[in-house]
Amino acid sequence: MRVNKYIKVHRQLLKECGLKAVQCRPLNLKLTTRTWLLLLLSSTLLGCAGNSGKTPVVDRSHAARQSSVNPVTSGQYIVQRGDTLYSIAFRFGWDWKALAARNGITAPYTIIPGQRIHFSNVPRATMAAKTPVRTTAKKTVAVAPPKPVSAPKQEQRVTVSQQTSPPVSAAGQGKWLWPATGTLVGLYSSNTSLNKGIDIAGKLGQPVIATAAGSVVYAGSGLRGYGELVIIKHNDTFISAYGHNRRLLVNEGQQVKAGQQIAEMGSTGTDQVKLHFEIRRQGKPVDPLQYLPKQ
Repeated sequence: MRVNKYIKVHRQLLKECGLKAVQCRPLNLKLTTRTWLLLLLSSTLLGCAGNSGKTPVVDRSHAARQSSVNPVTSGQYIVQRGDTLYSIAFRFGWDWKALAARNGITAPYTIIPGQRIHFSNVPRATMAAKTPVRTTAKKTVAVAPPKPVSAPKQEQRVTVSQQTSPPVSAAGQGKWLWPATGTLVGLYSSNTSLNKGIDIAGKLGQPVIATAAGSVVYAGSGLRGYGELVIIKHNDTFISAYGHNRRLLVNEGQQVKAGQQIAEMGSTGTDQVKLHFEIRRQGKPVDPLQYLPKQ
């Protein structure tokens, strides 16, 4: 009988899902073969779905971090509300000066929604025809961050006030300071795209300070995987980034001093209260511990 055949298939599927078939009393129901098949398949799917620990989880922030490490060299990006040239360069792994030159964008590097940013070599005439007239309209923040990735925990106490040895000096901008106090729970990784900075766990609302003097070139939550983010340009070579803040205390275009509070530590875009901190040299992530004072 066909029903017996479907029951055998059903038991095999349950076995593959790690479940056991339960013997039930026979029901005096007249069901068509098609109805039997639908009932068996639906029960199998429900059984598999209910098997604890088997459901895969998609990590979106891993892809976001990977694109920021491996520069995109083809295609184009259409500017969205809240974007700046610096945030686009940060997101796609570019040095902001190179991206501006590639697209013929000059100081003050203003971009507007709908403008096309090219990553491949495109004739200037083509870019000029497709690029809208730039204005100085004030930026509006776009919000949409998912959960980020945390590197394997390696705890180490770090305190801003205890700068025990001279840090590496970035040309023209002086010494670097620790951006927050707390426990170092994530280290920079040069071999993978999981963490291109360091993670400092702390208390909700505690101060996050500028590691060095510079100009705020991005303040918002439009970069996936970083939560509330501040990016500071220190000179034509170095920028620093501060992610997962609870509240931002600076605006784009604002000049900040080394040690000035720029945000409050939080957990936006992640699962614990911490600061994600990056230093980028000519658009490429570098190990912040090579620049910060040793503890």
